[in-house]
Amino acid sequence: MVTLTIYLLVILAQSLAGPCNPNKADVILVYCYPKTIITKIPECPYGWEVNQLALGGICYNGIHDSGYYQFTIPDLSPKNKSYCGTQSEFKNPVYHFHNSIISNDSSVIVKSQPVNYSFTCTYNANYLVNQAAFDQRYVLFWECASPRFQPHVSLIQKLYYIPRVATVHVKNGSSGSFESQLSLNFYSNAKFSSIKEAPFIIETSEIGSDIFAGVEAKGLSDRFKVVLNNCWATPSSEYFYQIHWPLITKGCATDNSILVHENGKTSRATFQFNAFRFRNIPKLSKVWLHCETHICDSEKFSCPVTCDKRKQRMEQTGGVLVAEIAVRSKQLTGKYSRLACVSLADIIFHLFFVIGFCAVLL
Repeated sequence: MVTLTIYLLVILAQSLAGPCNPNKADVILVYCYPKTIITKIPECPYGWEVNQLALGGICYNGIHDSGYYQFTIPDLSPKNKSYCGTQSEFKNPVYHFHNSIISNDSSVIVKSQPVNYSFTCTYNANYLVNQAAFDQRYVLFWECASPRFQPHVSLIQKLYYIPRVATVHVKNGSSGSFESQLSLNFYSNAKFSSIKEAPFIIETSEIGSDIFAGVEAKGLSDRFKVVLNNCWATPSSEYFYQIHWPLITKGCATDNSILVHENGKTSRATFQFNAFRFRNIPKLSKVWLHCETHICDSEKFSCPVTCDKRKQRMEQTGGVLVAEIAVRSKQLTGKYSRLACVSLADIIFHLFFVIGFCAVLL
C-alpha cells in the first residue's frame, strides 16, 4: 500500500511539473554489443517527452537514464525477426543493423519540432581465431594465445550540430564486433560436451591420437551460425607462416583422417584430427591452429556446409597417386629404369599372346 502511494505521488509530481525543458543538443550515443544495441539521446530533445518518442515509430520503450532517454534492442533476432522495426542487410563482409528514434505525437497540434535519430551498427562477418595447439617435443601442450582476442568493448560515436530543417535528423554509425564472443576450444571426446582445461598433456605413445576442436560463439543471437571456412596448422603463431598443414578448406576436410562434425548448423562448429608434428622443426616449437571463421546470418542465407565426400576422396586419392608416381619415376634411373621398361614390355607381349591363343581355341 505504501509503495502504491509513493508511485501515485511520483506520477502526480510529473504531471504537475509541466513540459520538459527543450534540449537542442543533437547528440546520439550508440552501443553496439554482440547481441544487443543500446541507443541514448539527450533528455527532452526539442521539447519531446520520452513517451512521445518511438523506436522504429512502433515501440514506446524509452526510459530515463542519467540525463538521457535510452532505447534498447535486446536481441538482434527476435521471433518476429524485426524488433521494433529494426532492419538488417549484408554487404560482404559486413552486417548492417539500422533503426531510428522518431517523434510521434497523436495530439491535434504539434508544438515541438519533429525529430528523427537514425542509427546503424555494423558487424564484421569474418574473423581469424587461433590458439597454440601442441608442443612438438612429443608432448602436447595447449594454451590460449589469440593475439586478436579483445575484451567485450563496444564503440561509441557522436554526431553534433547538423543544419536545422523542418524535421531534425541525427544520424550515427557505430561499429560492433562478434570477435570477443568467439573462442577456439579443445574437447575431451567426440561428444564435445567437456572442454579440456589448459594445459593438458598427451604421452609420446599417443601421438596420432584424435584431437577434438571447435570454434564457438557465445552470447550471439540465434540467427547467427558459426562457419569454418579454412583451418590450418603452423609451427608458428603467424597464421601466414610458409610451413603449414591444411585441415579444413572451403568448409570441408582436406583428407579422410579429418572429420568435420558440424559446420554452419549452430553457434558452434566442431571437427577432429590426429595429433602430429612437423618435420625438421625445432622440438621446442609449438603447433598452432588457425581457423578462418564466418558468422552466417541464417535468416538471409543457407549456412550449413555440405561436402561431396565421394568427390573429395577421389580428388585426394588422385593427388596422392600423382605424387607417388612422380617420386618413383625419379628413382628409376639407369639400369633399373631399362629393366623396368623391358619387364613391362614382356608382360604386355605375353598378355596378348595368351589372349590370341585362347581366341584360336574358341
